Amino acid sequence: MDSSLPSHRTRIRTVLIAIVVGCVILGMKYYAFAVSQSAALKSDAIENVVNVVAAVFALGAILFADKPADREHPYGHGKIEHFSAAFEGGMISLAAVLIAYEAIRTVVEGTPLKNLTLGLGINFAGGAVNGLLGLFLIRQGKRQNSRALVADGHHVLSDFYTTLGLGAGLILVQLTGVTWLDPAMALGVSALLAVTGFRLVRSSSAALLDAEDPRLLRRLVEVMNKVRPKDIVAIHELRTLRSGRYAHVDIHMVIPEFYGIGQGHELADRFGTAVLQEARLEGELHTHVDPCLKAFCAQCEVDPCPVRQKPQEQECRITVEEAVAAGPI
Repeated sequence: MDSSLPSHRTRIRTVLIAIVVGCVILGMKYYAFAVSQSAALKSDAIENVVNVVAAVFALGAILFADKPADREHPYGHGKIEHFSAAFEGGMISLAAVLIAYEAIRTVVEGTPLKNLTLGLGINFAGGAVNGLLGLFLIRQGKRQNSRALVADGHHVLSDFYTTLGLGAGLILVQLTGVTWLDPAMALGVSALLAVTGFRLVRSSSAALLDAEDPRLLRRLVEVMNKVRPKDIVAIHELRTLRSGRYAHVDIHMVIPEFYGIGQGHELADRFGTAVLQEARLEGELHTHVDPCLKAFCAQCEVDPCPVRQKPQEQECRITVEEAVAAGPI
């Protein structure tokens, strides 16, 4: 892919913003911990380290993913974005372990809290910026169809919710004087991060193993019903493969058996282009053309038809179940 394309520049600019803003937030959160000595605020700062490292890794992933397909990678380089998301999940899990260790150490050794109000104020300001950054990353990731950006955005946004929860808990510590609530909340953050990291790794692993995406299947079938010309009588053996933001789609398309090779080829090309455009997918759609063999007369809308055996009795409506069914017809 040409690196001068606007979508490429937008993805790079988005990640650079995430890195710069993440570094600023990281400084704010560590300062909040330094002035308060709160284990909970330290856990929040450790999580932000993951945000920055993940953003740097996402930058490399996006640069690599935008390389055009070549002989060694005929389906392109987009799957590196799934590696990026899996890496972030692993980093989140590591952060969960480190936070749990620090929380347990605080319980055993004990660390007096100080200047908690100032620390809370600084941490909340950093968390608010994190929330805005997370929404920005998710929006840009969906617009650019980038798994790496969406994963990073969801993690950053979860950090904002963590900050809110920790803030409420530390206010409770101030009001009650029960200091063990501080490391207890840090342990809660650790558990939350462990779950988030597991989910990211699981979803990214599914993509790397080419697990079928039910949402993409439903979307494709909906679009096919919308743009299907009447001489595409049925669809079966629909398969999809995601490579980053690219979609590779394979289908078997049933057409009237009296159509010539050229007519069938032109029909397949037009249909594939229409499906990708209507679904707003970057990628390719490969079609295998099957003759009807007079088996679909009851749902065929082609008229006149020189080989029809019986009149049309039902509307031709593609379903997901029929579309993914195996052949032969």
